[in-house]
Amino acid sequence: MSLVTLVSGGIDSTLMAFLAKEEGIHQFPLFIDYGQICKEQELKACLNVHEKLGLPLPVIMDVSGFGNLISSGLTDPKKRVNEDAFLPGRNLLFLLAGSAYAYLNNCNAVAIALLSEDNSIFPDQTSAFINKTQELISLAMGRDIGIVAPLMQFSKARC
Repeated sequence: MSLVTLVSGGIDSTLMAFLAKEEGIHQFPLFIDYGQICKEQELKACLNVHEKLGLPLPVIMDVSGFGNLISSGLTDPKKRVNEDAFLPGRNLLFLLAGSAYAYLNNCNAVAIALLSEDNSIFPDQTSAFINKTQELISLAMGRDIGIVAPLMQFSKARC
């Protein structure tokens, strides 16, 4: 099995990539620059932790125009993250980009580090979203590319 791991340098995606390594899964880490304010810090952390843990270094995909046009607390320094963190379409963008990269590399799946939907406050953090997106991705790519969210059994409080 091989998969694209969507990585950000945060603890959740790092744990996911490390678990894939421990299970012997060949992975293609992908860091997506979606126009986030903290891109430089995230990328630096991501490269550093991947190097220290012996994980493959991520490829960087630049879709920063998305965040420049679609504003939220993650992409606009004039907004507050705690009050305006939802970036509409962000996880869908990640999964579409990851699936195209998976298609290119003949991977079976894309892994995203979503946590338990019990605490999800956004519509794109649920198992229903994952299931429907996987159907759409398979149609769009003309072959099955799975979406795995191996951390969905954990909540932020447990991590």
